[in-house]
Amino acid sequence: MSVRNGKRSRRMSASERREQLIDVARGLFAEKGFEATSIEEVAARAQVSKPVVYEHFGGKEGLYATIVDRELAAISATITEALGSARSASVITERAALALLTYIESSSDGFQILSAGSGRAAGSYSTLLADVAVQVSGILASRFCAHGLDPRTAPLYAQMLVGMVATPSQWWLRNRTMNTEQVTMSKEEVAAHVVNLAWNGLSGLEPDPVLRADDVPAHGTDDADSTDDVTTAS
Repeated sequence: MSVRNGKRSRRMSASERREQLIDVARGLFAEKGFEATSIEEVAARAQVSKPVVYEHFGGKEGLYATIVDRELAAISATITEALGSARSASVITERAALALLTYIESSSDGFQILSAGSGRAAGSYSTLLADVAVQVSGILASRFCAHGLDPRTAPLYAQMLVGMVATPSQWWLRNRTMNTEQVTMSKEEVAAHVVNLAWNGLSGLEPDPVLRADDVPAHGTDDADSTDDVTTAS
C-alpha cells in the first residue's frame, strides 16, 4: 500500500504498472521520437524510479520494441479483418483506407511511432505494408484475369493501391495533429476521395499501357492546351 495526501491507495500490480509504463512511453515516443526520449523521462512521467522501467523492459530498446509489436499487431488485425472477403478493387481500397484511418483515429500515437521511420518501427511498418500488398495482389490477380488484363502486373498495382492509402493517411494524421484549418474532412470523406482516385483509374486500365512522350506539349506551349490534354486523357 502507498500513502498519498493522507489517504491509502492501492499499489499497482506488476501487470498494471507495465501497462502504465507502455502508455506513458507511447506518448513520449510519438511526441519526441525514439532517440530524443530517455528512460529518465519515462520514469518521471510515470512517477516511478528508473529501476522499475528496467525491471519490466530491460531498457529503452525493449520498451520501444514492445510498443511497436503491439501497434503492428493491432493495425495488422484491423486491416486483415477489413479486407475479409473483398473481391473487387473498389471494395479493397475502401475497406483498407477506412480501416487504416480508423486505427489512426483511435491510436494516433501508435501510428505516429510506426510511420515516423525510426529504427525497428520503420522496417516493421514497411513489412506490414508489404504483407497487405500481398493480400491485395492475390485479389487483384483474379480480377485482372476476368477482365483480360495481365495478372503478372497485379503485384505492381497492389503496391500502388497500398501506397495510395498509406500516404494520405499519414497526411491526414499530420494535419489533424496540427489542427490546420484546411483539414476538416472526416475519415469517411478521406477514404471516399482515395477510392474515387483509385477506382476511376483502375476502371480504365489499358491491357498494354505505354508512355506517350511524344504527346507531351513542348516547353512554352500554351497552358490552356496542356490543360485540355490532361482533361481529355482523364
